[in-house]
Amino acid sequence: MRRSLSSCFMLLLFSAFLLYKNDVINGASEGLLLWYRFVLPSLLPFMVLVNIMIRTDAVSLPARLLGPLMKIFPGVSSAGSFAVLSGFLCGYPMGAKVSADLVSRRQISYTEGSYLLSFCNNTSPMFILGVLLLKFIPEKELHLPLFLILFLSPLLCGQFFRIYYTHKAPASFNGSYSSAKPVPSCGQTSFAAMIDTCLMDSFYAIVKVGLYMMLFSILIRLSASLLPGRGLAKTLFLSSLEITTGLSLLAELEIPAMYRCILLMAAASFGGFCAIFQTSSMIQESGLKILPYIAEKLITSMATSLLTYLYLCISHVPV
Repeated sequence: MRRSLSSCFMLLLFSAFLLYKNDVINGASEGLLLWYRFVLPSLLPFMVLVNIMIRTDAVSLPARLLGPLMKIFPGVSSAGSFAVLSGFLCGYPMGAKVSADLVSRRQISYTEGSYLLSFCNNTSPMFILGVLLLKFIPEKELHLPLFLILFLSPLLCGQFFRIYYTHKAPASFNGSYSSAKPVPSCGQTSFAAMIDTCLMDSFYAIVKVGLYMMLFSILIRLSASLLPGRGLAKTLFLSSLEITTGLSLLAELEIPAMYRCILLMAAASFGGFCAIFQTSSMIQESGLKILPYIAEKLITSMATSLLTYLYLCISHVPV
């Protein structure tokens, strides 16, 4: 039965691709162009560098510097501090990729990897500053507070997730290893071979990110054509698919500016289902689970909305 439903859905999707081929072509072009112009040059160099640092154990230096502080807050091991740094500075899906790589190489436990995934895979600061705040929130006096809310919300929610994971598996939180097979260390291969492996691994990951962006851009185009009406529900659904297009759609809503700002912040915190699929593709080999991650992102998004609402009420900044 389940297989038959899947087959019917794919046939309907194939038919939609044929009937709305212009939307498919335009959506694919938009997604690939966005990936080529912004994601590829900004993310690929970091992916290569992070891969090399993990395989050569160069992460031990920032781990030694940040480890003592991050053991207190947000409560991660020395190796895990590198995932926090990568996730908050580089954006989707680097936090997930680094956490998964550390679990796969048995540098952190599976439980700690799950905890890291719950809060360190976020929208990059460059995207927040250059897209969300600059393009969609014109009130400059709000920029710094809203940036801090987006930055601090995952950290604050992470402390609640930490309680859950420490109670779930207290003995393995900072000690035991994942069941995943470790990647061979650089000492077992030549340096040139290791660099080649890092390049191909990064290329494979960035291409998957681009393909997901293309697919979700197509889905947004098709959904906009197939779904009736232009109401709030339709806009919220479309905006949940991909973050860049989603912010543009939310910014056009004819609702009070305060609530529009809250929706923009919630969308930026959640990241969209495109980012979820990207994250899923990065963690598959590590054994980390995607469903708890989705729930944690929804909780973080709600917390971001609440903090934004409280700040706007208290500050009385006109929006």
